[in-house]
Amino acid sequence: MTLDPELVEDAAARLDEAERTLTPIPQLSLQYPDMTIEDAYAVQRAWTERKLAAGRELRGRKIGLTSRAMQQAVSITEPDYGAIYDDMFFDDSGVVPAGRFIRPRVEVELAFVLAEPLSGPGVTIYDVLDATRYVTPALEILDARVQMSDPATGHLRTIVDTISDNAADAGIVLGGRAVRPDEVDLRWVSALLYRNETIEESGVAAAVLNHPANGVAWLANKLAPYKVGLDPGQVILAGSFTRPVFARSGDTFHADYGPLGAITCRFA
Repeated sequence: MTLDPELVEDAAARLDEAERTLTPIPQLSLQYPDMTIEDAYAVQRAWTERKLAAGRELRGRKIGLTSRAMQQAVSITEPDYGAIYDDMFFDDSGVVPAGRFIRPRVEVELAFVLAEPLSGPGVTIYDVLDATRYVTPALEILDARVQMSDPATGHLRTIVDTISDNAADAGIVLGGRAVRPDEVDLRWVSALLYRNETIEESGVAAAVLNHPANGVAWLANKLAPYKVGLDPGQVILAGSFTRPVFARSGDTFHADYGPLGAITCRFA
């Protein structure tokens, strides 16, 4: 780590304020050019501690940057992760308050709901499948509490900005048909993402590390050095298999998962 504890806490406090005021902070990667990925996770953990102290409940985790193309775009070789809190859940076929977000985007994912605990190291895809109660379609809502582009230089945010910003996680919609993990070949689950009746994205779940359960295994092992596990009942977003699509007030999103049903929500 290159950041001392005071700077870590300061960054977490500013991210928390940015979320409340809908005003993104300048990029941490420009403020601290030597900032490391471990620094970024330290900021994320400090922000999590603030949320828990304020009464939020940790309900799960998200995994991001699971595709090779996205990893190459931000010059990393592994995914990232963030936290899902109780106030992030929105109803299928419901209204998502667009005014709660700064620059919301939507991604198509599968969510694993755990029946048994998972703790690394050494967690495998088979351990994940054994520990999962069911898998269900999900939409993840992303947001940017860090400026996506620096106004003065045009510098784009980097991986340390995104990780610090809770891996951009801001909301989740669960829906469609929940299935046991052995009911279908999860690699071949596919989806069409419509925005206002136009297909904006499509994808297949194998794009997530060859199998979406691999992302959950990676996460359990990644958290192990911090003595943190994944608990029964937690919702784990395994990673997107489409590019994010920007959401504007008035937009309706519909994700068609074929045999696994569909999810619909409207930003207003």
